[in-house]
Amino acid sequence: MTGSPVLRLEGITKRFGSFAANDDIMVELARGEVVALLGENGAGKTTLMNVLFGHYVPDAGRVLVDGRELPAGLPRAAIDAGVGMVHQHFTLALNLTVLENVMTGTESLLGWRSRTGPARDKLTSLAERFGLKVDLDARVGDLSVGEQQRVEILKALYNDARILILDEPTAVLTQPEAQRLFEILRVMAAEGLSLIFISHKLHEVLAAADRVVVLRAGRVVAERAAKDTSKNELAELMVGRRVSRPVRETGTPGEVMLTAEGVTVRVDGERRLVDLDFTLRAGETLGIIGVSGNGQTTLAHLVSGLVHADEGALTMFGVGRGRENPRRLVSLGIGRIPEDRNSEGMIGDFALWENAVLERVRQPRFSRFGFVRRDAAKAFCAGVIERFDVRGGTSDTRTRLLSGGNMQKLIFGRNLATAPKILLAAQPTRGLDEGAIAAVHEEILAARRAGTAVLLISEDLDEVLALADRVQAIVNGRLSDPVVADAIDARRLGLMMAGEWAKAA
Repeated sequence: MTGSPVLRLEGITKRFGSFAANDDIMVELARGEVVALLGENGAGKTTLMNVLFGHYVPDAGRVLVDGRELPAGLPRAAIDAGVGMVHQHFTLALNLTVLENVMTGTESLLGWRSRTGPARDKLTSLAERFGLKVDLDARVGDLSVGEQQRVEILKALYNDARILILDEPTAVLTQPEAQRLFEILRVMAAEGLSLIFISHKLHEVLAAADRVVVLRAGRVVAERAAKDTSKNELAELMVGRRVSRPVRETGTPGEVMLTAEGVTVRVDGERRLVDLDFTLRAGETLGIIGVSGNGQTTLAHLVSGLVHADEGALTMFGVGRGRENPRRLVSLGIGRIPEDRNSEGMIGDFALWENAVLERVRQPRFSRFGFVRRDAAKAFCAGVIERFDVRGGTSDTRTRLLSGGNMQKLIFGRNLATAPKILLAAQPTRGLDEGAIAAVHEEILAARRAGTAVLLISEDLDEVLALADRVQAIVNGRLSDPVVADAIDARRLGLMMAGEWAKAA
């Protein structure tokens, strides 16, 4: 780093009770620099950025922008100093237009009229300057996830941000959207903006960052120039040990557990799944691979009982299950890892133990005569926390205080701890660090060895190739014929994702 830093985090310490999320952290950022903040789930990355932006008041330390100390706990002060933040889970009003979202909170309530003309001109200029193309009059709820993220970035730039924080910016993006985002970030850095982004994806860190700061257990343990390090070194720095992903062994599938024959599903009159055929056996993993938005969510909802087939037949355990409700399917032995942990997997204001038994609370193990057996539920939760290394609290901690990755581990653990007959794993490692990914993969392989039938829905080529015995691509709601995973590579799988099934076969 040359010259005075535009941002300096000095001795930041933040505790939640006896837990030190940040412990005497020092980080600096130069003008036009891109810094990646890397660490395990629960290492303190998001907490540190929330201190910087004023959402949290530190117990010790201070934040300086251009050498001036920011008052603690005041997001408005951070915004006025030129700091902008794009959260992992967007804070947009879906019923408003892009322009309305960006202008919200920027004008005095005492004004006679809204200055939409100058705002539109400024936004148009920013969008052209940084390549953030989006329809300013579009309703935000009608935009893709990638477009919504551009709106969040435009909101920060509209407030004259010179320092931009992005928390897990690619967690919900497709690969092309992620590549486009990092192109935009590079343009911003070239224009003099300074950027910090949090990520678990090591290839993105090496491709996009100038410098990498590694946190472990709330402390800075290393800094590296991106050009002078490697994925293996960064993974080891993150977790404090060498990380290697488990290898799938050859298995012998058992009886058929789940079949779909000619299944078509309509949502709001639109065909989301079209004439699906697949078979899943005990002790095997069927991988469904595809670009986001091609019907994966509807397929997961079908197997979970949240939607039903309009045509065709869905059979589980040899019996037609076309109209079963989700609770009934869970009781029959379906384990469900939803792709959206916040809206479908957890209730943030519930304690960890409540979320741990959320889908099974009516089972005799956890309730009797309509009353929850708290001791049993808390004991179950404690076992999940220990086995699956859920960090950031105890059984009584509010779930919203956990990092996204630790929420995912809790969801994963509450399902595998019950030894499901069928495990639906939709984007099971989204938001997880390298060490947690290896642990989750090992648990999936162990479940498969124990006879669980695993339906893996993922956008990660490497994950599908590593875990699946057979693979089918999903494109526009249609499935390709199954292909043995050992007979294909990433290039051919990419062709299948693009609909080139004949060429990939």
